[in-house]
Amino acid sequence: MTKTARFTLRVCAPLAAALLTSTAAYADNWRYAMEEGLTDPQGLYATKFKEEIEANSDHTVQIYPVGTLGESADAMEQAQAGLLQFIDQSPGFTGALIPEAEAFLVPYIQPTDPQVVRKFFKEGVAVNEMFHDIYREQGLELLSVFPEGEMVVTTMEEFRTPADLEGMKIRTMTSPLLLETYTAFGASPIAMPWGELIGGLKTKMVDGQENPAIWIEAYDLDNLTNVMTYTGHGQYTTAVMANAEFYDALSDADKELVQNASQVALDYILDVAVELDATGLAKIQESNPGYTINRLTEEERAPFKERAKAVEAAFVERAGERGAAILEQMKKDLAAAQQ
Repeated sequence: MTKTARFTLRVCAPLAAALLTSTAAYADNWRYAMEEGLTDPQGLYATKFKEEIEANSDHTVQIYPVGTLGESADAMEQAQAGLLQFIDQSPGFTGALIPEAEAFLVPYIQPTDPQVVRKFFKEGVAVNEMFHDIYREQGLELLSVFPEGEMVVTTMEEFRTPADLEGMKIRTMTSPLLLETYTAFGASPIAMPWGELIGGLKTKMVDGQENPAIWIEAYDLDNLTNVMTYTGHGQYTTAVMANAEFYDALSDADKELVQNASQVALDYILDVAVELDATGLAKIQESNPGYTINRLTEEERAPFKERAKAVEAAFVERAGERGAAILEQMKKDLAAAQQ
């Protein structure tokens, strides 16, 4: 989900004081920050996680929705410092901290078919094994990685080839790899915070953007563009992490509690995200019947997949040998999930 905070609120003095004076790492009231609202995919996962923790222990979970603790970078700093026990943040924002995580931004590495998506995220070696030690190096215990919906491109004009995208100004998250992606695809990408996107579309500063259907519908992005194109290039993916020092200090029973809650929430959101994505598309079709919705054929996707090799090379240059190994394993996981 291609967005930063919907609104930015700095931590108020009383809340900051409470965070700093608490014994956060060992408190029974666990704090959980995320990049979205309570009714969004990250919020639904967090709520299910909270329900499982509280139903099976005396612990409580306090959820901090988007903006409550500042920008994404602020929340991550607090999670690493132990002021937060849990955080949900997408690779588009953690890439500067964990370059290998940007593997989830490389085009055509993840599936888009719902059943294949479930197997890829539940059983994939890369997702479930290879990232653990990498996140640990940053003081984070990786609990879950899940998709929020297939990325779709909305533009003013139709495109079916890289040549069609030439000159189109496509807004992306502030990730160098996403800029590489749309440059490779033939467009002229512009990195822009989420809060500036709607204004950018209205003033023609940008000609389009990418997001899952749920966000396109929720923010009326279909009414600010003319065409929505399914290129099949990936999912909007996010990761749930715990502060590693906090996690290591838990009893064996509480570690099992956290792991079980994360898996219950993962199973839940893998189904719900598909439903939300379908609902978002259905609402667009109902409310905006004249809106053009295209799905590129495999033949049409082929030149985009070829150009994606340049993005893979850029990723490996930044992420090194470990990034290359993860990328190759994700390809194997994709092939296994598709069988």
